[in-house]
Amino acid sequence: MMAEEHTDLEAQIVKDIHFKEIDLVNRDPKNINEDIVKNQLVLRSCHSSHSDVIAEPVGTYSFDGVWKVSYTTFTVSKYWCYRLLSTLLGVPLALLWGFLFACISFCHIWAVVPCIKSYLIEIQCISHIYSLCIRTFCNPLFAALGQVCSNIKVMLRKEV
Repeated sequence: MMAEEHTDLEAQIVKDIHFKEIDLVNRDPKNINEDIVKNQLVLRSCHSSHSDVIAEPVGTYSFDGVWKVSYTTFTVSKYWCYRLLSTLLGVPLALLWGFLFACISFCHIWAVVPCIKSYLIEIQCISHIYSLCIRTFCNPLFAALGQVCSNIKVMLRKEV
């Protein structure tokens, strides 16, 4: 009885990983696009509002009705164009990005990390050989040079 409950729990955990509840209100919970909200230059290029694109200087105002209609037209067309593009291209692009990140993950897991581990194993072997060569050839040479130079005395005299 306990084994069945454990298997059911594992199946539920796996199911929850792939089919977790998504938040339709906060669609950027990790603040990936926080810089877009903070940085005004990026904000203007990515999230343009009517006043960022269309502005009338003092003394050259159009009729109030034209200004209101242009504001409404700009805002509504931008809103619906984004919705239409995200409806048409959102799922295919999500599929493309999912595939791309799956390929990157696959390469990282099955190629990059094993290559790095192999390199570290090889370099460890080479470092032992290098250390052995240094201890065998250079240590006696430097010890002998140290003995030769140990009797050198330097005297500083100030001549007037």
